[in-house]
Amino acid sequence: MIERLGLSSAATPMENEAALWLVLVLPLLLGVLGAIARPSRAWPVAVAWLLPLLALGWLFSQVAGTTGKSGVVELGDLVLYWRVNGLTLLLLLLTYLIGLASALYAPAYLRKDVQALARGQAWFWPLLGLLISSLALIWLAADLLSLYIGLELMGLTAVGLMLLPGKVEALVAGLRYLLLALVGSLAFLLGISLMLGTWGRLDLAGLAEVAEPGVLLWVAAALLTGGLMLKAAAFPLHVWLVPVHAWAWIPVSAIHAGLVIKASFFIALQLWLLLVPEATVAAWMIGGLAGAAVVWGGVKAWRSAKLKEVVAWSTVSQLGYLLLAFPLLIGTDTAVADLAWKGTWLQLMAHGLAKAAMFLALGNLILATGAARVEGLAGASRRFPLSLLSFGMAAISVVGLPPSMGFTAKWLLLHAALSGGHWAWMMVLAVGTLLSAAYVFRLFHYSFIEDAPEAEFRRVPWPMETVALLLALAALLLGLAAEWPLTLLRGAGEEP
Repeated sequence: MIERLGLSSAATPMENEAALWLVLVLPLLLGVLGAIARPSRAWPVAVAWLLPLLALGWLFSQVAGTTGKSGVVELGDLVLYWRVNGLTLLLLLLTYLIGLASALYAPAYLRKDVQALARGQAWFWPLLGLLISSLALIWLAADLLSLYIGLELMGLTAVGLMLLPGKVEALVAGLRYLLLALVGSLAFLLGISLMLGTWGRLDLAGLAEVAEPGVLLWVAAALLTGGLMLKAAAFPLHVWLVPVHAWAWIPVSAIHAGLVIKASFFIALQLWLLLVPEATVAAWMIGGLAGAAVVWGGVKAWRSAKLKEVVAWSTVSQLGYLLLAFPLLIGTDTAVADLAWKGTWLQLMAHGLAKAAMFLALGNLILATGAARVEGLAGASRRFPLSLLSFGMAAISVVGLPPSMGFTAKWLLLHAALSGGHWAWMMVLAVGTLLSAAYVFRLFHYSFIEDAPEAEFRRVPWPMETVALLLALAALLLGLAAEWPLTLLRGAGEEP
C-alpha cells in the first residue's frame, strides 16, 4: 500500500525542486497579480492561469516512465516529505483545470455587479491563488505536518471566499462553516499530537511501519477521521455545506464542490489504508454512512426548491460514492481493491469536473432568468439552450451515463462490489443513480415548459457560456479517454 500511495520510508534529498516549487507557488503569485491588477486587466490575469498547467507538464516530464518519486525538503531542523506519482499528477491536473475554469469565469461574473467587482478584485484572486496552492500541497505532501498546513490554509481561504458576497446570510453561513472547520482542525491536530507523542514520527511511510495496533492507534485514527469527515461534509456532518453554497458566488461554489471537500477525503482514505488496513468492521460502518449520504442527499436534492440547493445536496449524495472506497478497499482481496482503487479516483475526477460545470452552467441560468428557484427555469430551453446543454452534459456524468467519465467510474465501483459479493454497495450505486436522474430530470422538466408566461431575461456574457460548456464537455468526453488516467493509476500501484 505504501507503494500504491507513492510513499517511501527512505528520506532522500529533494529532486525536481524547481518544478515542485513552481507547481506550489505559481498559483499564489497569480493571485497576488490579480489583487494588484486593475479590474479592466482581469482577463489577462485569468488567462495567465494557464501557466500552472505548463508547470505541471514540466513536473510530469520529470517523473515520466517511473512509478513515482519521493523525497524530503529540509528547512533548517524541519523536514517535510513529498511524493509525486500518477495519482498526485491526476489530482494536480484536476485542480488546475477547475482553477482555470473559475478564473476565466470570474471576470464576467464579477462585472455584472459593481459592488461585487470592487470586493472581488481585492480579495477573490489572492484567496483563489492561496486555495489552489494549498490543494497542491495536500496532493504532494507525505507527512502529517505538511498535510495539516495545507488543510488549514485550504480551510481558511475557502471560508474567506464564501464570505465575499458580504450579505448577512452569507456571513452567518460562512462563520458557521468556519466554526465547524476549526472543530475539525482541532480534532485533526489532537490526532497528530497523539501520533507524534506515541511513535515520534509524522511521515506517513514511517508511521505505517512503526504504528502498533491498539487503543492509542484507534483513538488517533478516530480523531483524524472525525476532523476530516467534518471538513469533507460527509454524512451526517454535512450541516454546513448547503447554506454556504446557497449564498456563495458561483465560481467559488464550483471550486469548493469540485475540489475542497475532496482533499479531506483524500487524506482520510490514505491514513486508513496505511494505519488501519484491516479495520473491516469500521470500514463497513463508513460504508453504511455512505449509503445514507447517497439516499439522503439524493432525496433532498430532488425535493429542494432552490437551484443552488439542488446542486449542493447533490454534492452530499455524490460524496457517498467516494466513501464506498473504505469498505471496498479495506479488508478485501487484491482484485476487488484494484478495481475500487481505479473507480474511486476516476469518480473523484468525474465528480469534480461535472459538479464544477453544473455550478457554472447554473450560474448562467440564474443570471439570465433572475430566478433562484427551480420554477424560474420555465422557458429556459428556448432562450438559453447553450447553458442548459452545458448543465445537461455535466449531469450525464453525475448520473453515470455513457460515455462520461462518471459512467466509467461507477462501472468500476459496481464491478468491484460484484466481484467481492458486496450486494449492499451495489444497491447503493443503483439507488443513487436513480435519485440522481430524478433530480436532474426535475430541473429539465421545468426548463421545457412551453406555456410559461413571458419574462424579462438578461443576456449571459459569452465567456461564462463558453467556460461552462468546455468544462461540461471535459466531464462528458473524458470517459472516452479513460485509459490514460487508468494507466497512471496502474503505475501508481505497481511495485517499483
